[in-house]
Amino acid sequence: MAFLRKQGVYRAAPRPDFVLLDLNLPRKDGREVLAEIKTDPVLRRIPVVILSSSQAEQDVVKSYDLLANAYVTKPLDLNAFGQIIKGIEEFWFSVVRYAPE
Repeated sequence: MAFLRKQGVYRAAPRPDFVLLDLNLPRKDGREVLAEIKTDPVLRRIPVVILSSSQAEQDVVKSYDLLANAYVTKPLDLNAFGQIIKGIEEFWFSVVRYAPE
């Protein structure tokens, strides 16, 4: 969150145009991170795509309730994972138009 908010050592870092977020983070739950991003007036326009191994309907619903822009389930197969990442990259970096900062 310090990086996204450009705090401390990240003061000069560029703010990302896109966040790929796992729900199962080691220190802070991904749902908490998503909620913080989407309730922050400076950060809320940044698209957040959840990339999770969870297929649980409650995780999908909760993510969209917290204003995730998309929810993608990680496949177990490495080749399929690569294809999904390529699809995300193509859509979010070639097709989507972002709001100005």
